[in-house]
Amino acid sequence: MDFRRISNISVDCVILSFDTLSINVLLSRRNLQMFDEQHPVVDDWILTGDHVFKSENLDKSALRIFNKATGLDNAFKNQFRTFGNPERIKNEKDLLWIKSKGGNPHTMSVAYYFLLPSDRISLNNKNTSWFHIKELPSLGFDHKQIIEYALSDLKQKVLVEPMIFELLPDKFTLNQLQAAYETVLDKNIDNRNFRKKAVSKTYIVPLDEKQTGASKKPANLYMFSRDIYNRTSKPNQIINI
Repeated sequence: MDFRRISNISVDCVILSFDTLSINVLLSRRNLQMFDEQHPVVDDWILTGDHVFKSENLDKSALRIFNKATGLDNAFKNQFRTFGNPERIKNEKDLLWIKSKGGNPHTMSVAYYFLLPSDRISLNNKNTSWFHIKELPSLGFDHKQIIEYALSDLKQKVLVEPMIFELLPDKFTLNQLQAAYETVLDKNIDNRNFRKKAVSKTYIVPLDEKQTGASKKPANLYMFSRDIYNRTSKPNQIINI
């Protein structure tokens, strides 16, 4: 395998998880101190990313980056946009960071987002942390814009594809499902209508189990059946509920 990096092609990964009532994004700490008054101190956060190896295709590069950040081998991923504006890297801190890494300031970035429930990751790297999507810290490069594009794409796709279930545990309650939709779409959904529509979907399968650890009356658990969904749903069928 050729581990040489392509200097002007990178992959940035927007790793998203759902935790109760919030969408969170995984960020990496960026820190650089030149100990020179002529250069600013770089201390902020960026998306997890890297340049593409010469022997990799884009998907393999994205999976490598995802694995390094999370320790996981796979999760739902979607390539959603390429950022290639030659002026996208022009901030002094960004240029200093690129120079310190021997990179190319005229870099094209291919962006992916990954979806997974929060209980799948146990972070062991002190340089990575989860942030609420509406409470982001200072971000380097154009990564705030990349996150915004990822969320916009996700909002559209959950209305026509069963991507919402990628953010939920294998067994979930209808309240968790509703909360996931409300959080991604950033709007309230009528509870009664939602539950009526949800239980009518054959691919949302009721289980003979109840939620454990709940302080109130335990709720019934459900699972998503991709097999039933593939057999019963038409392409681009609206599945929002």
